[in-house]
Amino acid sequence: MQVSSTLLFALMVVAALTSIQFYKGRKLNLQLMQHYLRSIEEVVKPKDKDYVWLGGYIGFRASYKLDRDNVRKFEYTLTLLPRQSLLYFPIALLTSRHDKLYFVIRPQSQIKREAHLIQKGYYRMRPNIENEDFLQREIIDVAGKQYEALYEKKRDVIKLKELVESLSKPHNVKHVSLTPKTNVFYVLMKPEPDTIERDVEKLLRFVKEKLKESSFAA
Repeated sequence: MQVSSTLLFALMVVAALTSIQFYKGRKLNLQLMQHYLRSIEEVVKPKDKDYVWLGGYIGFRASYKLDRDNVRKFEYTLTLLPRQSLLYFPIALLTSRHDKLYFVIRPQSQIKREAHLIQKGYYRMRPNIENEDFLQREIIDVAGKQYEALYEKKRDVIKLKELVESLSKPHNVKHVSLTPKTNVFYVLMKPEPDTIERDVEKLLRFVKEKLKESSFAA
């Protein structure tokens, strides 16, 4: 009887903690979504916009039409850790590790060559890079951390390195790339609520100023 009473009490405690965590975690994730949406939109100032809710309190996908400053479309996906789930949250910390922002920026100018900077050891399963066998590769230092560089011409990856090092927390950038086939400038990073506006401004400036340079276009 004593064991049964102890087990029942433990289950009641877990149920109470789970309920508390659900409401606290849900509130925090909703606040983060609202903050990132408002902050990014304020910087980008789109002429047209579209949002897709990813379900629950996971995050959302946004698509902005700009047609200015060398940016045709600005797309991003925010995925958040499941802070509302007491039981799954610790597992997500091991698998997902952190909140993620995926930027897909489509410039008006044409990207001519492929280049990638990937934080060494970040991916458990290596992303599929279509032309990887034809790219040069080396390990380079970016703000004191090692990144794998894949490129056709080294000057392109140096420009990406300079961009990453200019951001608020360079090591939050896990993968940045230029892909000519899809004409996409891509950034995967861990977002920070306090610095997201400054970082988005720098991404837009990179597209406006650097992707129009002849060094990227020929």
